[in-house]
Formats: sequence, structure tokens, C-alpha cells
Amino acid sequence: MNKSFFVDLPDVAPDFSLEEMLEAGCHFGHQKVKWNPKMSEWIHMEKDGVHIFDLIKTKQQLQKAYNAAYKLGQEGKTLVVVGTKRQAREIVVKSAQEVGALYIFSRWLGGLLTNWEQVKLSLKRMIKIETGLADGSFKNYTKYEKVQLEKELARLRRFFLGIQSLKQQPDCLFVVDTVRERIAVREANNTGVPVIGICDSNANPDEVDICIPVNDDAQKSLELIVTAVTSGYAAGKAAGTKKKPAAKPKAEEVVVAAKEVKKVTKSVKKE
Repeated sequence: MNKSFFVDLPDVAPDFSLEEMLEAGCHFGHQKVKWNPKMSEWIHMEKDGVHIFDLIKTKQQLQKAYNAAYKLGQEGKTLVVVGTKRQAREIVVKSAQEVGALYIFSRWLGGLLTNWEQVKLSLKRMIKIETGLADGSFKNYTKYEKVQLEKELARLRRFFLGIQSLKQQPDCLFVVDTVRERIAVREANNTGVPVIGICDSNANPDEVDICIPVNDDAQKSLELIVTAVTSGYAAGKAAGTKKKPAAKPKAEEVVVAAKEVKKVTKSVKKE
């Protein structure tokens, strides 16, 4: 998809509450010594050595991101939400599942975009093992062979659990913390995949197509922003199909994903 997709966006975003954004701590940036000067456009002031975002501009950018997500959903495009930092994982999984978006919550596997053909093979392998273990296709395998398959499946699920239905390169990435996910952003830039990015004061807004200048560390701030953008995607999907929004995932699917998030959280070293 060409990045010109973000031209002529629909004007459908709600009037997000500045008060709610303030209460969620969206206005806090990093300490001045850590800032990226390219973020100066979005910074209102400095207080006690910490940069404070101009929430009016943040609101405008959030509305733009909502409109972009709406257009993606309306036209049946694929949105992948990328958020692997500890305080973002559960928010990313929950929000993406509720609106039918894809997600990456454990780790961005290098080459996911730039080496897509190999990634497709890995996705097929994961589905094959999942299906085989479930329908008894491997019943004649030895116990050792089954254990090895289960280990391989666990490794593949860590990387691909939220994108198992991806058939081609995604149409857009929604990246939580563009500095942490710099590899994902770089690959998207190299392959022409548009990026909607949550950018704290230490980020480079030039690397994304739509910059949402906001605190990317506070959980309430992340929840507000991620929920807003994904709800735009859901609204667009509903408008595009002229039907009710897609049903929420089955309870057992949510439980499985929740368990995977907890497993990954325990296995990843403290950040």
C-alpha cells in the first residue's frame, strides 16, 4: 500500500476529551536531556526539567490517526498493532482482539517485513503444527517427537500468535513506542508500509506517517490512545461492510491469548 493512502482522510473522529487525556498523564514527555529536537513542534513547555506536550496538538493528531484507522477498516485493509513493552502488552492484545485487528505483543521478529517470504513459511508451519496436534495427525509420532513439536509451536506462537491469519504484508502498522520498536519502524520505512506511531519526546516523528505525540510510558495514557485508534478501525470496518461490528473473540480465545501474554511476560527479562 502506498503511503499516499493517508491523503484525503474522512473527518469522522470524535471530539476526544482533553480532560481525560490530562488525567491519563498523556502530557508528560521525557526529561529535557533525553529529547529529540525534532519533537519540538509538539512540546508546549518545560517544567522541572521535563517536557510537557501540547495536548491540543496531541488531540488533533489522535483524531487524524483515528480517521486513518477508520479508512483502513472501511476499505478492508490490514492493521497490525505493535506493542511489546511490558505495560503495553495486555492493552495491545485486548484492544486488537476486540476490533479484529492483528497484533504483535512479544517481540518484533527482524525481517518480518523485509523477509516476508520466509515469514509466510513460518506462519504456515505454525498453523500446520497447531492443526496436527489438535486433530491427531501426529498420533503415530513418538513422545519425544511430539514434545519437540510442542516446543517448536511455543516458539512460533511467541512471535506470530497475533498475526497467524496474515496472508501478505500488512497495509499499515500502528506502533506503540517508536523508539523501542525502531526495527519495526525501519522495516516499514524500507518496504513502504505506512506507520501510525505513538511518539514520546525522545522519538523521531519523521520516521512515521502519523505521529501521535504523547506519553508512551504511562499505562493509562497508552490505554487511552490505543483504544481510540483501534476503535476507529472497528468503526471503519462496520461502515465498510454495512453490518454490525465483528463479534468479539470467543471467551476461550481470549483466555489463550491472556495466558500467552503472561508466559511471555515471565520469560522476558525485566526491562
